[in-house]
Amino acid sequence: MDEELSINVTVADRRYPMRIRRSDEEKIRKAAKIINERILQYQQRYSGKDNQDFLAMSALQFVMQIMENVEQTNISPFVKQIEEINEQLALYIDKNQRSNE
Repeated sequence: MDEELSINVTVADRRYPMRIRRSDEEKIRKAAKIINERILQYQQRYSGKDNQDFLAMSALQFVMQIMENVEQTNISPFVKQIEEINEQLALYIDKNQRSNE
């Protein structure tokens, strides 16, 4: 079983204590780093805004990326191909069974 670990993660200059699975530590730290890098990009482009604005802008961008990834992983063309192959196999099996009788 994966043991839990207490860590502190800083996002947008705020420290967040977390209890996580040890196996998730690297992913969580990497995610926080990516978020902080995105916030820094917004801070450099848009002065005069606060971290809440930058967090909201980052969240929007990340969700848009997730939505694009979901759209790109549409498997319906593959399902159609598999169904066609399945039909061909069923016909082949049926034909061979009749010829063996």
